[in-house]
Amino acid sequence: MASSALGTILAVLASLIITANVLVAIVLLRLIQKSGYKGHYFVLNLAVADAMVGFTVMGLVMDEFSEPFYPPQTFCVLRMAFVTSSSAASILSLTLVACDRHLAIRKPFHYFQLVTGLRVGVRLVGLWLLAAIIGFLPVFAPVFQRITAQEKCSFFGVFRPTYMLTVSCIGFFPALFLFIYLYCDMLKIASVHVQHIREVEHVGLAGSCPPPHTTSDMKALRTVAILIGCFALSWLPFFIASIVQTVCTNCLTYKVIESYLWLLGLCNSLLNPLLYSCWQKDVRLQFSQLAAGVKRRVLLHLGNRNRFLGRGTKSLPTVSCLQLQD
Repeated sequence: MASSALGTILAVLASLIITANVLVAIVLLRLIQKSGYKGHYFVLNLAVADAMVGFTVMGLVMDEFSEPFYPPQTFCVLRMAFVTSSSAASILSLTLVACDRHLAIRKPFHYFQLVTGLRVGVRLVGLWLLAAIIGFLPVFAPVFQRITAQEKCSFFGVFRPTYMLTVSCIGFFPALFLFIYLYCDMLKIASVHVQHIREVEHVGLAGSCPPPHTTSDMKALRTVAILIGCFALSWLPFFIASIVQTVCTNCLTYKVIESYLWLLGLCNSLLNPLLYSCWQKDVRLQFSQLAAGVKRRVLLHLGNRNRFLGRGTKSLPTVSCLQLQD
């Protein structure tokens, strides 16, 4: 019963993750074709990574609903390696988006010279190589593998806790600290810019109607807090519990980490398209245009269908009783 409930939750979550990120990817591709802005490639890469998280989780959903079949060790290692690689790519993509935004704020006048198509491609290729190394590390280093006979593939069923400690030290925590530093530094830069604007307005060089500074400052602080909070609250409990499990094997059960804390981390792949795409005005505009285009095509199709049915009914003339009497 618990297994089917977990499978249902995973199926719903994976479907929402795939749908949301595929829609965001389509909108970002349309936006890139129109604007040519290179920074959108990093957000597009984030959507692709999160969609891959959803697709890899679908394989685990099939395991939850299937009968116990005792899969081979190599099969489970490869399956969980793909799951780990896609999750690592999602986390690293968040950091790459933060680096791009930090560069745009730190050097706004040199941004377009620094962010070229070649450099964007090199960064994305390097990101996926690093994610593949993190995910497939147990494949190349069997010391991280756990040899067990199990009914279904699970994370701690094939990987030793020391692998989780290694991933946390070389992957997650450096990415988390860099993520927090970049957004806090962006907030600091933005506050300095606002202070300069206030000084200019104070001497009367920037108009007579200053904007509501307190509201804008609170909005920027709230945005940064939401971005950092969602990322940390989604993945931090899973990695902390995994490290605790490495040090104290009897403190937590693997089932709690895999069934609850890992699901919390997966929710980050559902929040990302909302936080990093739908909040952007140009992306929302593309969404509305795409929805309007789909609605127009549906109405046109229905109109053509009704017109075709109308022609079919006109071919049968009606005869009144007076005409029959004549």
